[in-house]
Amino acid sequence: MEPLFNVGKADDLMKIGIPRTLTYYAYKPLWETFFQDLGCEIVVSDKTSKGILDKGVEFAVNDACIPIKLFHGHMHNIGNRADFIFVPRLINLTGEKTVTYCPKFLGLTDMVRASMPDLPPLLDFRIDLREKWKARRREYERLGCLLGMSPGRIGHAFRSAKRALRSYRRRLSHGNDPERAVAELREHTGIPSLPSRPITLAVVGYPYLLYDDFVNAGLMTKLYNMGIRILTPEMVPERQLLIKAKGLPKDLFWTFSNQVVRSAMYYIDDSRVDGIIHVTAFGCGPDSMVGKLIELEAKQRGVPYVLISLDEHTGEAGILTRLEAFVDMLRYRRGEL
Repeated sequence: MEPLFNVGKADDLMKIGIPRTLTYYAYKPLWETFFQDLGCEIVVSDKTSKGILDKGVEFAVNDACIPIKLFHGHMHNIGNRADFIFVPRLINLTGEKTVTYCPKFLGLTDMVRASMPDLPPLLDFRIDLREKWKARRREYERLGCLLGMSPGRIGHAFRSAKRALRSYRRRLSHGNDPERAVAELREHTGIPSLPSRPITLAVVGYPYLLYDDFVNAGLMTKLYNMGIRILTPEMVPERQLLIKAKGLPKDLFWTFSNQVVRSAMYYIDDSRVDGIIHVTAFGCGPDSMVGKLIELEAKQRGVPYVLISLDEHTGEAGILTRLEAFVDMLRYRRGEL
């Protein structure tokens, strides 16, 4: 297989495009460290906007959920600024035998190739940590050939990237300063100081919904401005998630769905938590099961729960009204109103 890029171009770094959506929010350090170790320049798509969403609606199939529509929009946004766009086929990044990613994630490369023919070459590196080393090595060799680099250098960069991801997750799981951990994940600044006895809410959902201010209509920022302490799935240590998994009848198969359910069960048992907010995408099949499991457990344990469903028509005023009503109810329960 011939390399797709002339590595002899000393005056120009290879530009790797990374869409700022879906797995970006969960694995940003993994992808960026990987390509930076290879000597590439990282080009990230712009923050989500109405224009990006409109383009996504234009290119995606009609029955796609909003995260998939947004992905198409971000691909269009970055298409003319990169030599390659990284669209990995994520099969398994946890090593758990029965867990994989949503089928729509697995088919992203095929979807965008079919509907967006003018894109630069896509790097559809397959990542499945359940496979034996020989199978993974073949993927390294294929990617190394496409980029004009040796499989050994590709493998070294990926191992370095996994170390960066582990370090990043340890920082997120330090519960002493969760607001700052979320701020690092969302690149958010100017978080207001919390009151001496703040209401604490576990906001659970997929990272591409929680940390995209446009698609969630500024939900997280609104909660911060209300003086709420926020806890998210990324702040739960991996060991605690695995412990909670043992208490569930079975896995939900999908990686992010398992993370949301397990973290919600962890927070329901946490006496610091005043309530649970579940942020979901309208039309997401797995989330219909996830939401019901969390709702039933929260009701049984007497923990207030609210569901926030998002799509391309979600309005900021509606989100704010629901949040204010939920927070006022919690303050009333604490005798503060």
